[in-house]
Amino acid sequence: MIASSNFARLQAERLIRAFNLFPKHSLNTAVDDSDTVLGPKLIEKQFRFYTLGDPGPSVPDFGHHAGYYKLPHTQAARMFYFFFESRQNKNDPVVIWLTGGPGCSSELALFYENGPFHLANNFSLVWNDYGWDKVSNLLFVDQPTGTGFSYTSNENDIRHDEAGVSNDLYDFLQAFFKEHPQYAKNDFYITGESYAGHYIPAFAARVHQGNKAKEGIHINLKGFAIGNGLTDPEIQYKAYPDYALDMKLIKQSDYDSIQRVIPACEQAIKTCESDGGEACVDSYSVCNNVFNRIMRIAGDINYYDIRKKCVGDLCYDFSNMETFLNKKSVRDALGVGDIDFVSCSSTVYEAMLMDWMRNLEVGIPALLEDGIKVLIYAGEYDLICNWLGNSKWVHAMEWSGQKEFGAAPAVPFKVDSAEAGQMKNHGPLTFLKVHDAGHMVPMDQPKASLHMLRSWMQGNLATAETEERISPK
Repeated sequence: MIASSNFARLQAERLIRAFNLFPKHSLNTAVDDSDTVLGPKLIEKQFRFYTLGDPGPSVPDFGHHAGYYKLPHTQAARMFYFFFESRQNKNDPVVIWLTGGPGCSSELALFYENGPFHLANNFSLVWNDYGWDKVSNLLFVDQPTGTGFSYTSNENDIRHDEAGVSNDLYDFLQAFFKEHPQYAKNDFYITGESYAGHYIPAFAARVHQGNKAKEGIHINLKGFAIGNGLTDPEIQYKAYPDYALDMKLIKQSDYDSIQRVIPACEQAIKTCESDGGEACVDSYSVCNNVFNRIMRIAGDINYYDIRKKCVGDLCYDFSNMETFLNKKSVRDALGVGDIDFVSCSSTVYEAMLMDWMRNLEVGIPALLEDGIKVLIYAGEYDLICNWLGNSKWVHAMEWSGQKEFGAAPAVPFKVDSAEAGQMKNHGPLTFLKVHDAGHMVPMDQPKASLHMLRSWMQGNLATAETEERISPK
């Protein structure tokens, strides 16, 4: 297990360096301040950043908020969040966004993907014409504990599984809607990407369970969307060689060689499912051997977007975010005091190793049967959570509409009358492959991602601009 854990830490550090991020700490910890914050409660302040340009049509004085919530089922954990009121209408749905990693801050998405503004090279903020706050009241949460500005003084608060993660998020939501009762009646959607393919199904099931049991405030959950997620590892790891061969990252001889290590991965996942604990940590090492063999052959490609090269470890440069959020003036505006911003936590990554190879697809059919809408989307040029693996698990999922979904035609997803993707739909389930995008669809295709979110929430994604039907590939 020690070897597996060391391997995971190296993988986490490689991930962080790929974004040109250098957090000062591997985990966000702080001195316990329980004397000043008594009991589980939400402390929030409205803030205003100086932004360039015009945000466009808006409700009067739309608010930007940041806050901390003292998580009740922990020793000393505080969850940090941003909340941006809709630029259009406060009755728009409430959408929460979760970034993966595990252990990467949702501020990555806020400033580089779908937040209200983007961060320019001179550290000024520019309004994002395709921010998701144009169609929703938007929440970004730093989780699990130790990520971003979320912190604890007690390492027992670090989460290792989806039960801990989803309970913390549910507790936060209850506090958020108690503080903002005017939004509790709005439709609610869960979104995110990458390792959030684990977080999101567990969180959605927790919200649905809470609603059924009449726990606390009823949350008007309508659906969830996973972008380039890791949800069913056994199916998705088996798809790596197929995707790599299709995209000409490897040759047929490489494919044949890599296929021979797939059975060991399958067996390791089955052992994880039956034994748990260390077997799950070991399965991480065994199965990542499949991915790493492909990368050794492919060389310096960016595994988040195979159209691009990486220079050394550097695949993206998100360092401005780290610099910006650690400025004293910004920390004062957000009310985080002396807390350092931990962009990606290698400790959180390592702590979730026992969770990595778990299959989170298993909870989705029950949600579909109850009419919860599910959107699985993926940029076509991402290797690490590729569209093919996602398509395979979605098609393999057993639910009452499985046969009809499988038989449904693939149709073009159109934006401004141009094809922006390929889509399949039946009932509450939609799968969408997004063209000309890698792992981070809202960054690569901002207009298409906003159109996708709006149409999906309005219930017409499957019919919006899809007049021209084509055969499934």
